[in-house]
Amino acid sequence: MEIENARRSQKRKLSQISEEESSRFPLNELNQDLLERVLSWLPTSSFFRLTSVCKRWKSAADSTTFKIACSQVPSRDPWFFMVDSHPESTHHPIVFDSSEGNWKKLNHPPLIPQDSCSESIPVAASGGLLCFLRRDSGFTITNPVTAASRQLNSPSPDSQQPIPAIAMASSGESFKLVLISGELPNLKFRQYNSATDQWGDEIGLTRKPNTAVESETNDDCAQYFLSKSGDVVSTEIQRSPSKQYSSILCYENGEEVIYFLSSFGTVVSCNLTRRNFFEFPRLLPVFSEYSIDLIECEGRMYVVLLSEFLESASVRVWKWDEIDQFWKQIAAMPPFMSHKFYGKKVDINCTGAGKKMMVCVNSGEICSYLMCDLIESEWVELGSSEDRDFVCAFSFEPRIEAAIWGRTGN
Repeated sequence: MEIENARRSQKRKLSQISEEESSRFPLNELNQDLLERVLSWLPTSSFFRLTSVCKRWKSAADSTTFKIACSQVPSRDPWFFMVDSHPESTHHPIVFDSSEGNWKKLNHPPLIPQDSCSESIPVAASGGLLCFLRRDSGFTITNPVTAASRQLNSPSPDSQQPIPAIAMASSGESFKLVLISGELPNLKFRQYNSATDQWGDEIGLTRKPNTAVESETNDDCAQYFLSKSGDVVSTEIQRSPSKQYSSILCYENGEEVIYFLSSFGTVVSCNLTRRNFFEFPRLLPVFSEYSIDLIECEGRMYVVLLSEFLESASVRVWKWDEIDQFWKQIAAMPPFMSHKFYGKKVDINCTGAGKKMMVCVNSGEICSYLMCDLIESEWVELGSSEDRDFVCAFSFEPRIEAAIWGRTGN
């Protein structure tokens, strides 16, 4: 009897506390417009958890005015869309939520039709959207939070020209897709704009004139050399399918610039505004074993390089100094973290978001994921997610309002 009385007393106290808290901030008394503004500032994952509170909160997700309120939030902590090493149509997408520091399974229908899941690969991301390349050379644009998607036809489905880079730029109301085609030094680009729902004309790029630094690579074909372990190694870099089109788009002094890696591991920049390109000098000699990737952080391009030297492995981050015209190191993974990669023939694939960078390290022997704060130079190793291995990631902002159509679309 005493125990039951104690429980009842505790329930009354909890009820009183709940009533007191609700009286301090009575959300139910807010008008719809103000309620939507308050809810729009919640982290995306928290919002979906709280939609079960009541029908009124749940209905806000489908409200046009709520999406407008969400678009007023300047930025959201990034999510990282993980790419499976062995994708299957039955797999739900996995993301890493940087705001909560955990893995999440997106429990909604597949982002692309299951019959074409194995034939589509993610190739670009921007804002709140992801871009998949289909086997027919067309594209699927999707909002990974809402699972809304649409398809785009290829601008030149019969073209035999290689595509070294695919980049994407997205705002809340529209997006554009940029394709770089051809081989050095014969490069071209073409853009799709969702506001007009049209592909633009193909435009040629010329080599940047009067550059103080000349490219060190004039080879037209791959070369081979023996590694320290006696393996035959090609100078032509090998990349995972999702990353072979990887590029980053930056806005520098009002000009659009796309950076990508050539087939020989050199960094190439394409200035779409000036319609020229520039090939940067190598970070390491051509006959070197290394893994390399590009990231964009806070509007700047950085190079992430994993190399081996003196029986140890190192992961370093570099930036290009425009004034002095050479590469400068800005960050390095602590040796006790990078040493375990030595001799494992690992491949690194990276993606940046704000001041953060995710690094995926893969080989037949090891699979590791790390997060780095480039400003503080802090490195944190992330735990694994279930029994799935990931080869790379694409960063995006989890935005409910991110539109897959143009301004006049739905």
